[in-house]
Amino acid sequence: MNSDAPWTIGRLLEWTTDFLREKGADSPRLDAEVLLAHARGCQRIDLYTAFAEEADEPLRQTFRALVGRRAAGEPVAHLVGHREFFSLEFRVTPDVLIPRPETELLVVRALDLAKQYSADGETREIHVADVGTGSGVLAICCAKLLPDTFVTAIDISPAALEIARHNALSHEVSDRIELVQSDLFENLPAEKRFDLIVSNPPYVTSAEMELLDGDVRRHEPRVALDGGLQGTDVIERLIQQANQRLRPGGWLLMEISPMIAERVEQLASDDSYLQLHDTLTDLSGLARVLQAQLQTASPSD
Repeated sequence: MNSDAPWTIGRLLEWTTDFLREKGADSPRLDAEVLLAHARGCQRIDLYTAFAEEADEPLRQTFRALVGRRAAGEPVAHLVGHREFFSLEFRVTPDVLIPRPETELLVVRALDLAKQYSADGETREIHVADVGTGSGVLAICCAKLLPDTFVTAIDISPAALEIARHNALSHEVSDRIELVQSDLFENLPAEKRFDLIVSNPPYVTSAEMELLDGDVRRHEPRVALDGGLQGTDVIERLIQQANQRLRPGGWLLMEISPMIAERVEQLASDDSYLQLHDTLTDLSGLARVLQAQLQTASPSD
């Protein structure tokens, strides 16, 4: 490339894509576009009509600083302060997991199941628990897309709940989301029951944690990732509590790792009150969302 050529938007994107690829970025072109759009204060799509536009020095300086931090391993979502999920934008910080596309499968299934609560053209209130809400993506998608839904969003982390609160307000669903600081259902009233429990719990084994991309280990909360020796420390407790928190016929939907799918399915099968349904697979054909349904009242009822 001619070193005397002007630094246009197009040239910046080409150079940065090559640079980030050399640094090992998984999606160098996407990273470059998101960062440049953020630095420029525009939408990504606007870059495509501005390829020939020359970038001034202040823009290049801002962009250069962002690219340097990305090359050092800082996630793009943290650099720009948000991440898109299910076509909605969510604020994210190092206090919460960065939403991933795989989790959208859980939302799709939750929306499908909600249809069973409609009969003869009438709907009733649907009560959902989002356990380990983090940035609130599951809770907010349910409340946003199902107008008759009320969600209890639970997280052990006060900092995560503040992010979820911000996102709920941003998407104008805070009136139908109750935020509760709790270790699973510990701080909820004993009589509280739900039609649907959704969760993206920590499911990475402690051994696998050490093999994760260093950027993930450094920049995302370990408590939301590390599932213990077998990856099921939280999952096992959640299954045990689900039969006491679901209404008869209610569903537990839980994102899992394909690496531990067989063990998680066995844990659900061993529960006397839950009926295991087929585990949903993602676009790669990997086990991703466990499904279990409460058949009868739990011992505490």
